[in-house]
Amino acid sequence: MDFIKLAEKRYSVRKFSDRKVEQDKLDLILRAGHVAPTACNIQPQRIYVIQSDKALEKLQKCKKSYFGETLAILICVDRNACWKREYDGKSSGDVDAAIVTTHMMLEAYELGIGSTWVMHFDPEAVRAEFGIPGHEDPVSLLVMGYAAPDATPSVFHVQKKDLKEIVTVL
Repeated sequence: MDFIKLAEKRYSVRKFSDRKVEQDKLDLILRAGHVAPTACNIQPQRIYVIQSDKALEKLQKCKKSYFGETLAILICVDRNACWKREYDGKSSGDVDAAIVTTHMMLEAYELGIGSTWVMHFDPEAVRAEFGIPGHEDPVSLLVMGYAAPDATPSVFHVQKKDLKEIVTVL
């Protein structure tokens, strides 16, 4: 698929069917995250696949939204492994995690699998429920699965500001 068409058509699925994501497709999604660029190629991401019924139940204790997802991918960063700018110490971790998450989200869509990037989750609850080590920071969460037949994009999906409002040419 043409990238711009893929990016335009992909939307946050908020209603999934109960069909499970096949292992070969999950492997491709994980591969997309694996090949994502990170600062100095340090690869500080730590990826947790949440797919068993028990794990999905535990995840629900950490977030308010529920869309019937059959799979979730939690992306953490090892803060001890992140590249840091010398002059101010800014860590690459959140940016690296966002790039990894985006790669997996777009690969999923290309494979016919819907996703929603959930930002509203409790990182401390995630740590407790899944035993995430203290040096790893939960950054992003993709809930995934096959879209239900009646799933539709939010009305806000196609509302975009004019490029002149968000781009400045210097």
